[in-house]
Amino acid sequence: MKRQTAWRVFAGEFNDSTVEVKSQEEMTPSFVITPLGAKVNRLFIIGVLTDVENISQEGDLLRAHISDPTGVFTLYSGQYQKEVTDALTKIEVPTFVAVIGKARTYNPEEGLMYVSIRPERIMEVSAEIRDKWIYETCKNTKDRIEAVMEAMKMDESNASELTKLGYSKELSEGIVEALKNYENIDLKKYVALIKESLQYLRPNKETLPDLKINNEETNEEKIEDIDNKEEIFEKEEVKKTENEKSKEEDENFAEVEDTVLETIKKVEGEDGAAWDLITDNCKKAGLDKDTIEEALNSLMDKGLIYEPVLGTIKT
Repeated sequence: MKRQTAWRVFAGEFNDSTVEVKSQEEMTPSFVITPLGAKVNRLFIIGVLTDVENISQEGDLLRAHISDPTGVFTLYSGQYQKEVTDALTKIEVPTFVAVIGKARTYNPEEGLMYVSIRPERIMEVSAEIRDKWIYETCKNTKDRIEAVMEAMKMDESNASELTKLGYSKELSEGIVEALKNYENIDLKKYVALIKESLQYLRPNKETLPDLKINNEETNEEKIEDIDNKEEIFEKEEVKKTENEKSKEEDENFAEVEDTVLETIKKVEGEDGAAWDLITDNCKKAGLDKDTIEEALNSLMDKGLIYEPVLGTIKT
């Protein structure tokens, strides 16, 4: 299964998301659709790690918050993200960190959705790398605003027409979903987020191309380019992905997923099944812990199982 692109999205946009798209097809991940049409399965964020809290009696489930200029991301990391969980316990706060992780949703009641991140990797970074991420995310946000504006000009928003204008297939599809599900998208709000974010950057700024919304011209600023060390982080992620890809494409992995899925169905009750219970029963079937975790994450991406409460799985 193809690993999804990690989007650069500000917390102010991500946390406004109230739409999740789950495909009926197998082998297809679910996506959070932001108001600006980012079709998010995975994110790449950089900000200030402000706090890390143990929220389980066993001590193996952590909640952390990462602040960017527009808001706060919430992360949950447990025993099945052991490397990240261990790292979170050792990082002194506050400090700048970079995170690649998967978007997760929680629906406590109909019509209400909260988003969070399940981190896959985390590392400490410098203020310069944080500044570069802010600038790049400002550019990406501006591109999405402009794409939404183009879609709004159409009699009926159409993904193929947006791709003809040069926008990616993923963004074009996301914008169509956003316009379908969000009423009165406040583009000025997200232009303001760009302005707010750029205030965090150091002097020596030059001007981004202007945005015109409702005939009002908004000048944005940017910092001069600095060393983009975050690219090293992403290159390491690509190498890791290539190493993992052979396992995901292995025909035997489909059998592993079937075993895990059948195990969940056997042990789950009305409220689902605990991770530990699933793991213990899968181990009896001859699977190791890492393989079980990989299968669970893959099944969640395909929409075959979900996590109504952290640490509990339902089909």
